Amino acid sequence: MSGEDDRDIWRSVTSDVKPLTGGRKPVRVDTDLKPVSSKVTPAPAVVTPLRKAQEPLKLGQSPGVDKRTAERLRRGQLPIEGRLDLHGHTRESAHRALCGFLAAAWESGRRVVLVVTGKGQGILKDAVPRWLNEDPIRGRVLLVAQAQPKDGGGGALYVLLRRRR
Repeated sequence: MSGEDDRDIWRSVTSDVKPLTGGRKPVRVDTDLKPVSSKVTPAPAVVTPLRKAQEPLKLGQSPGVDKRTAERLRRGQLPIEGRLDLHGHTRESAHRALCGFLAAAWESGRRVVLVVTGKGQGILKDAVPRWLNEDPIRGRVLLVAQAQPKDGGGGALYVLLRRRR
């Protein structure tokens, strides 16, 4: 089916549509839109680290985070503002997806995200905590904790991101 066929179908469907009354301006529909790609393009991961010398992140330890916030994160009581499921990724694609996801989450001001690595002895389960300690990701992350069973348990991590300033 070509773009011209689509426009003809759209015109036949909307030919008898009458505008609503009540002072609203009509919305213009652009019929020359191109199809949206279903591929997800990760955001670029080029960022300057926020701080120079930082301690490595260790699962559950919270230097620089108040006890109440750290405990609420560990208990799964903070609202999750973004999720990344790495099932089915290769090591390289998972690393790119993680960098892009965390960059986009941080840029948009999100604080708590969930990263699903999968349970068992998977490569990603070991690699993701290591990647969280590498630049540029480490400069954005305050705390990492194992997720509660309702959010994936041992196969997922809560990540608390720094505030964007």
